[in-house]
Amino acid sequence: MSHPTLFFYPRPRVDIAEVPAVSHAGAVLLTDTIHATGLAPSLREVLGPWTKPLAEHHAAKVLLDLAMTLAVGGEVASDTDLLRCEPGVFGDVASAPTISRMLTVLAQDASAVIEAISQARRTARERAWALAGGHSPAAGASVKKPLVIDLDATLITAHSEKEQAAPTFKRGFGYHPLCAFLDHGQTGTGEPLAIQLRPGNAGSNTAADHITVTREALAQLPAALLGRGGRGSKKILIRTDGAGGTKDFLQWVTTRRLAYSVGFTLPASTPDLLKRIDEAAAWTPAYDSDDDGVRDGAFVAELTGLLDLSGWPAGMRVIVRKERPHPGAQLLITDHEGMRITAFATNTPRGQLPVLELRHRRRARCEDRIRNAKDMGLAKFPLQGYAQNQIWCQIIQLASELVAWMQTIALTGHDARKWEPKRLRARLFEIPATLVRRSRHKVLHLAQHAPEAVRVLTGVNRLRTAVAQT
Repeated sequence: MSHPTLFFYPRPRVDIAEVPAVSHAGAVLLTDTIHATGLAPSLREVLGPWTKPLAEHHAAKVLLDLAMTLAVGGEVASDTDLLRCEPGVFGDVASAPTISRMLTVLAQDASAVIEAISQARRTARERAWALAGGHSPAAGASVKKPLVIDLDATLITAHSEKEQAAPTFKRGFGYHPLCAFLDHGQTGTGEPLAIQLRPGNAGSNTAADHITVTREALAQLPAALLGRGGRGSKKILIRTDGAGGTKDFLQWVTTRRLAYSVGFTLPASTPDLLKRIDEAAAWTPAYDSDDDGVRDGAFVAELTGLLDLSGWPAGMRVIVRKERPHPGAQLLITDHEGMRITAFATNTPRGQLPVLELRHRRRARCEDRIRNAKDMGLAKFPLQGYAQNQIWCQIIQLASELVAWMQTIALTGHDARKWEPKRLRARLFEIPATLVRRSRHKVLHLAQHAPEAVRVLTGVNRLRTAVAQT
């Protein structure tokens, strides 16, 4: 028989009993965010037409419960039982069959429902940014420091027959959604503005799709940022990779008076152009992405005057970057003298080349936003119908926005402002607690021994104080 001291962990007796314990108690940060931003009444108002007068569960509550489920780690509608078992924190949660029927009803009028949800999200966003004050992503937005909207597409594999799922260019099968995320900069994460569901065979550089998703993204911003008449403003920068570098898309962006920074495909004569730059010694050291210092082995130069840009928008500049490839990287046919060559186009008329190039390179943060969205429902589409999965995209955005707004208001000044979903769940949302009644009030006692209990309590107090002060 093994000696007791040889066990690394205790082995208590295990049984099941009725106890006042609460799992996911830290998700009270999200329920308080719903209250603070007014998201629940906004959704209730716009989704009234799709809720029966005597229905026990309103469509707004069903969608919010699904969004909350995705935020705390669920993947499919049946995972709402994570909330259903905690009515003291999450209220009454509809059964899985009721949720399924509601999604079917909403999908029958998908276009109108999506517009209604978008309207509620826009209203809640304005409220959230107002509560955040100086920590709002729009605070201090200017032509020199614009609000950045990143566009990027991603491939989602469908493991069963889904409506309008199709083969992808990577020989997979599924969907190819195009997303727009608002970048919160280096001090925060970001929030989704639009997710356009598309079949797997949708083109990567389709200008019409980029215009559509950008228009939907702009509609989510406060009117004050869009300039006179809502046409647009250079306070907003559209940033994307080479898929957005099409003449039609950039012409549209220009007519909306927006700033842009997009990937640019260089012509076949690029080696000759680069030789002319070499001869003129026009290369400038690039900046490092972390501390804005000089990046070893990387240089930038302007190609605008050496290119034939007829057909492209007036005022467009093309900036090229060369960098020594990292060890083990394979050289491409477009590389020049052992250096990796990339380029982007922008209509920003002034600014040092390294600054503009660093601003464009930070578009890589969009990959993080997509990864986070996949961690909150975008990785799989559990519904069969295309319209149903369009509604699912709206639920994903609600979940992602709740987390982003909560971090912006409640977690400022702490590293948790930048935490991604997995860590938020492990450190904040899954804190244990007990729910008791005291003097006719419910009290949620967070476990004192939990490492981030004080962080959750501080965040809740910030949310409630912000509401009380408005």
